[in-house]
Amino acid sequence: MHVALYLKHFPAGAPLRDGTSRAVGGLAQGLAENGARVTVLCEGPARVSLDGGRGYEIECFANRAPYRTFALAPELKRYVAERLARRRSLCLVNGMFVPSVYAMARWLRRHGVAYVAVPHDPYDPALFGRNAHLKWPYWFLLERRLLKRARAIQVLDGRHGLALRRLGVDTPLIETENGVAPEGVPGESLLRWREPGEPARFGFLGRIDAYNKGLDILLDAFARVAASADARLTVRGPDWGDRARLEKRAAESGVAGRVAFPGPDYSRASPEILSEYDVFCLPSRFEGFGLAALEAMLAARVLLVSERAGIARHVIASGCGVTVPPTVEGVAAGLTELLGRRREWRAMGLSGRRHALERLRWKDIAAQALNCYERLLG
Repeated sequence: MHVALYLKHFPAGAPLRDGTSRAVGGLAQGLAENGARVTVLCEGPARVSLDGGRGYEIECFANRAPYRTFALAPELKRYVAERLARRRSLCLVNGMFVPSVYAMARWLRRHGVAYVAVPHDPYDPALFGRNAHLKWPYWFLLERRLLKRARAIQVLDGRHGLALRRLGVDTPLIETENGVAPEGVPGESLLRWREPGEPARFGFLGRIDAYNKGLDILLDAFARVAASADARLTVRGPDWGDRARLEKRAAESGVAGRVAFPGPDYSRASPEILSEYDVFCLPSRFEGFGLAALEAMLAARVLLVSERAGIARHVIASGCGVTVPPTVEGVAAGLTELLGRRREWRAMGLSGRRHALERLRWKDIAAQALNCYERLLG
């Protein structure tokens, strides 16, 4: 069968830097390894056809319209009508509250091509807590319709289906977690740990989106813990508009000298950057899975993650860290607990790494997804 994955901003011919692009690329590779013909569809400044280098093709269609527009590239529309509609195809449309995703779903439906909606984040009440005046109208007018008309909705955690049911969406679900490709994992001999007498280093890696990622919660919790512990916190990633506010918050809390915001580093792989931390922190208010947390497991780091993240169950199962409610009290308690278990950090990190390599391989995850896709098409 032919599986197409539509992600408007997928970087054709460039490194996969954001989490959604890495997730789409990883699943595409896994599907190809299981024998499917796979094409990633995206839009950009120029028409490009590429070999993705991992068994899948990339078709990028020229579209100079603004990112948040319903206008699809004309050649993309022809590709759907002339290629996807004439073969046994399924299209995964990636993203939530994105006008082009809605437009793509409508175009696929018009031409009789089955599609699966892949939002990547849960429709959690916390999601609607920010910009609710924009999200709720979009939900009732467009997003809910897109989800209801999908052949299935692909979620990263079975719990995400409960939120959809509460919102009146009863479309069938496919649970497909994020995974790892073993060839990109650093060897165990390269891993390093700091001595117990050195300052503990907590870290976050990802977009600096304070509300979604709970970075304001993390900062306040760290300030409490740092009052009685020798610790440092690094928040690294592209600024989504919250960095200055977080820096001010750190100064007002008296920990500015112990918190760093070094900005993104695209010259190094994520596991290499994560190896600089002792504990990776992801206290999100809502979270699809937590791909950076998975990469931290591969780097054999200890984890503190929100209980709402899809990866939380793997943190518990592997014993590589703690899961906490996304509150200042919960995160502070988790940080304190981990500081008290410092002599266990190496064993905890290695346990998480083994778990990820054994249980979360893209090839295995994609094999299960492909079976579901086959059943959808009958």
